[in-house]
Amino acid sequence: QVQLVESGGGLVQPGGSLRLSCAASGSIFNYYNMGWYRQAPGKQRELVATITRAGSTNYADSVKGRFTISRDNAKNTVWLQMNNLKPEDTAVYYCNLRNVITMSDYWGQGTQVTVSS
Repeated sequence: QVQLVESGGGLVQPGGSLRLSCAASGSIFNYYNMGWYRQAPGKQRELVATITRAGSTNYADSVKGRFTISRDNAKNTVWLQMNNLKPEDTAVYYCNLRNVITMSDYWGQGTQVTVSS
């Protein structure tokens, strides 16, 4: 099994920054992508950003230019640097690990990000 442990959420004012981290452990194999998704109240979970093992990234249009995803393969860790946060970024953020061979998805427990003055 795979375990994902997230940290770094919290309350921040509009325009502020937060950095989320997610550490993976367990039965991790080499061929996996990692990413962040979010779910606001009353809305479906949506993709925020993903990163392949080789470092190729993909972002939702709503966060391009403000968020940066990065990873350390040796540490099985992924980060999401969030700058210029807006109230509409308020959501529970979930870490995701996808095995690209089996297409199995694993999820963290979620961390709350609240952007409010």
